[in-house]
Amino acid sequence: MSADPGREAARFWRNPALPGVDLLKARYVTHRFTRHVHEQYAIGVILSGVEEFDYRGGRHRAGAGAVVLVDPEQVHTGHAGVPDGWAYRMLYPSVEVVSGIAAELLAGRGTPYFPEAVVSSPHAASLLRAAHAAAERGDDLASSVLARTAFGALVRHHAARRPPRPPSAAGDRAVRLAREILHERLVDPPTLEDLARAVQARPFALIRAFKAATGLPPHTYLNTLRVRRARALLDAGTPPARVAAEVGFTDQAHLNRHFKRVVGVPPAAYQRAGTYKTHP
Repeated sequence: MSADPGREAARFWRNPALPGVDLLKARYVTHRFTRHVHEQYAIGVILSGVEEFDYRGGRHRAGAGAVVLVDPEQVHTGHAGVPDGWAYRMLYPSVEVVSGIAAELLAGRGTPYFPEAVVSSPHAASLLRAAHAAAERGDDLASSVLARTAFGALVRHHAARRPPRPPSAAGDRAVRLAREILHERLVDPPTLEDLARAVQARPFALIRAFKAATGLPPHTYLNTLRVRRARALLDAGTPPARVAAEVGFTDQAHLNRHFKRVVGVPPAAYQRAGTYKTHP
């Protein structure tokens, strides 16, 4: 029997009891997250089914009860690992939130780094589910206590020292300049040839260096920047139709497609989350 994509559902929201934490509750069947990065950590628990995702050069599978740990600014994807898809509860705490917890529990560790993308931790999984459910029903004290306890348990038992950064490559300067240009030109980006000329690199060499440094080719990196900027504008109350033009997407449908592939919900649903309503 084939899976029914009509059974897909996703809800993104924020709760003032969890400052610096975004929440997503979803069931996906045919939805696929494109290669993207988050500014925050992505921490969650699989409720049913299997999620499969590419991350740090490998493909990972997370089944029911597994805890998923993705570090900030790390390229990853996401799609169903079985025909019936997967359901999960995700929390996206900021670097400041997790670093603050680490500083309190593990002085001197610095910004937490999770070397394993999928871990088995029934205790942490239970805490994450409970924290997420408490935030959904508006139980502020329970959600804040349980979320902090869950993050603390994961930092204590699954975080490690960040590995040293490899020596700078010859193309680092070109990539840095190219990234600056793309940040400045969301609406009217240059062609690859113009970008390479501006940073004094050959086009193919720039593509290779850019992917090595960021995990993404320049055009995908640009769309990630556009989605990130779109989130900021939506948070400020800008209507989605205007956001599309201001970040360089062709139209609202173009924004919707790329936004959902990164965030998991359409822009309008994301913007409604900014009202801090805790109940559907």
